Amino acid sequence: MSSTNNPVAGLELAQIGWVVPDIHAAVQFLSNALGIAGFPEPEHVRAQDIGMTYYGQIVVGEWLTTQTYNGGTFVELIQPVSGQSMFQDYLDRYPAGGTQHLAFRLPVDEFDRVTSDLREQGYKQISEVDHPIARMAFFDTYHRLGVATEIMGITPEGWGAIDQMKKAS
Repeated sequence: MSSTNNPVAGLELAQIGWVVPDIHAAVQFLSNALGIAGFPEPEHVRAQDIGMTYYGQIVVGEWLTTQTYNGGTFVELIQPVSGQSMFQDYLDRYPAGGTQHLAFRLPVDEFDRVTSDLREQGYKQISEVDHPIARMAFFDTYHRLGVATEIMGITPEGWGAIDQMKKAS
């Protein structure tokens, strides 16, 4: 692992990702016990439909996900349903669930530079997806931070979507 210390200007915390065994129970707790409102109905996601890789390969993996904006950060909940994914790996290791990743965002034109730098420093890329609102890559930083690190390169359409989600919360 390289000891390169090349901080990235403009990189900001964007999201906390919790992997949970029961997404509905998690939404109920966060909404009722803590007053964190605005979670839409969970969406069913299939990795193969969005071209999401898992250690460089597109594999069959499915999960439910929902998120809301709270206090300057998005709170994402993910419940693995079937197949292979970093989310299922996490739940297999921690059956009660927990914080699986922290996401940091920046403009999409900086994405390749930042993700290349992380790979050059020896951080293994777990997963990647190219979505219309963002390019996203997840890195194995468990040994350094206890969580995976997601880098989100936000597209112009993505900044608009972020603004809409902030207003909806």
